[in-house]
Amino acid sequence: MTAALPWLALGFPVALLLACLARPVRAHMLALLPVAPLPALATALSGPVGLVEEGPWLLLGMALALDATGAVFLGATALLWIAAGAYAAAYLRGKALAERFAAFWLLTLTGGLGVFLAADIVSFYLSFALVSLTAYGLVVHEETARAHRAAFIYILLALSGEICLLLGFMLLAAAADSLLIAPAVAALPDSPWRDLTLLLLVAGFGLKAGLVPLHVWLPLAHPAAPTPASAVLSGALVKAGIFGLLRFLPLEAGMPAWGEALALAGLFTAFYGVAIGVTQSNPKTVLAYSTVSQMGLVTALLGVALAEANAGVGAAAALHAAHHALAKGALFLAVGVVAATGRDRLGWVLAAAAVLAVALGGLPLTGGALAKLAMKEPLGEGYVGRLAGLTSVTTTVLMVHFLRCLAATAAEAPAAAAPRGLVVPWLVAALAALLVPWGLHLAGEEGALAYALAPAILWEQLWPVLLGALIALALARWVRLPALPEGDLVVLGEGTARRVAPLLRPPRIAPPPLRPRRGLTLALTRAERVLREWPAAGLSLLAVMLLLGASVALLP
Repeated sequence: MTAALPWLALGFPVALLLACLARPVRAHMLALLPVAPLPALATALSGPVGLVEEGPWLLLGMALALDATGAVFLGATALLWIAAGAYAAAYLRGKALAERFAAFWLLTLTGGLGVFLAADIVSFYLSFALVSLTAYGLVVHEETARAHRAAFIYILLALSGEICLLLGFMLLAAAADSLLIAPAVAALPDSPWRDLTLLLLVAGFGLKAGLVPLHVWLPLAHPAAPTPASAVLSGALVKAGIFGLLRFLPLEAGMPAWGEALALAGLFTAFYGVAIGVTQSNPKTVLAYSTVSQMGLVTALLGVALAEANAGVGAAAALHAAHHALAKGALFLAVGVVAATGRDRLGWVLAAAAVLAVALGGLPLTGGALAKLAMKEPLGEGYVGRLAGLTSVTTTVLMVHFLRCLAATAAEAPAAAAPRGLVVPWLVAALAALLVPWGLHLAGEEGALAYALAPAILWEQLWPVLLGALIALALARWVRLPALPEGDLVVLGEGTARRVAPLLRPPRIAPPPLRPRRGLTLALTRAERVLREWPAAGLSLLAVMLLLGASVALLP
C-alpha cells in the first residue's frame, strides 16, 4: 500500500478535476477541496518511499520517489492545502466564478504535490510548469484591473522561469545521459555546461522562490488573489522553488564560488524584503515581502551548504520550510478573519496572529525558534551566519508592522464576528504551525528537547525579538517612512517601458481594405491576420509547449 500512496496522492486531485466535467459534481466541488490533499498527507506520514518507475496510465508513467526531506515538504504543504481548501469553501460559497476557482485550485494542487514526488526530470518539469502556469487562474480570479495586472506580470515571469528551467534541464539530462534526477545532479559538477546549467536552474527556481530582483510577482499577486489563494501562493508555491534548489543543486560537490554568490543573493533578498515591506500598508503585501525575506534566508543556507559541500542541510531547510508554510498560510487566513471581525471581538484574534507573526522572528518555544536553531550550525560562525542571525531582529520589525496594518482592517461593525467556516480552518493552520515543528525537532537527535529549552538558548532567541519589537515601535512613533508602491522594481520597469515604447513604435500605416476573395486565398489572408494579432503571452506559452515536446522527444 505504501508504494501505491504516491500515485494516489497525485491521482486523487486529477480524478476530482475530471469529475468537474459533470455539472452536478462541479457545483459542489468547493466542498471537496479540503479532501483533495488527504492522500498526499497520508503519503507524507507513511515515510520515505523508494523509486517507483512504473506509473498508471492516468499519470503517464511518471517516476516517483519520496525521501525524508520531501516527506516534510509534502506533509506541511498538504496540511496547508487542507486548511486553505476548507477556508476557500466558506470564503467563496455562493460567489461568482467559484467553479472556475475550484478547477484552477485542483490543477495547482496537483502540480504542487507532483514537485515533491517527482523522481525524473520530465515529471518534475511537468509538475513545476503545471503549478506555475495554472496559479494564474488563482491570481486573476477577482477579475479586477489590479488582478489582471498582477496576473499578467505573474504569467510573464512564470513563462520566463519555465524557459530557463527547460533549457537547464535539457543540459542537465544531456550531460548525465539520464532522466532520473539523482544521477543527473551527481553528474552536474563534471558537465561541460556546468556553469550555464546552474545559472539557468538558479534563475528558474529563484524566480519561484522570490529572489531579488525576480521577486516582483509576490507583492503583486498576493494582494490581488483571494485570501485562501494568497495562503497557498505564499505558503506552498514558493516552496516549490526552494525544493527545486535543494533537489538540483549539487550540494555534495562543493562549489565555493557558486555557493558564496548564492548566499550573498539570499542575504540581500532577506534584508531587501524587510526594507520594502515596512513601507507597505496592506497587510497581505507586508506578508508577501516577508515571504521574500524568509525565502532569502533559506537560499543563503543552501548557498553555504553548496560552498561547503554540506549535503545534510536538507533537514534544516525542510524544518524552516514546514514552519514557514504553515505559519505564513495561517497569517494570510488571519487577514480574512480580521476583516470579518469587529473591534469588540478582535483581541483574541490579534493575540493568536501576534504569536504566529513574531514566531517568524524566532520567538522562543515556537516553530520559528526551532527552525532558526536548526539552521544555526549549517550557517556557521562566518559573516553569513552573523548576518543571518540579524534577520531575527529585522523579521520581528516587519511582523510588528504587519500586526499594526492588520488591526487597521477590522470590520466596521464593532460586534461583527467572523464566520465559523473561516475561523476553524485558520485555527487548524495556526495550531499546526505551532505543533508540527516541535514534532519534527523531537524526531531528530537525542537530547533535542533539552538543548532547545536550555536557558542560554532561550535568551539567545529572545533578545533579538525584543530588540526588533522596540525598533518597530520606535519607527511607528518617530519615523515617517515613504509609501513605496507594491512590486517596487516592476513599477520602475513599467515607467521606463512607457517612455521607451513610443520611440520604438513603427509608423502606423493603415492596412489596405480586404477585398472579397474566395477559396484558399481568403482563408490564408484571414489566418495571417489572426496570427498577427495573437497575444505575446500566447505565443510564449506555445513556444514553451513546443520546446517541451521537442526535449521529451530528443532526450534518451
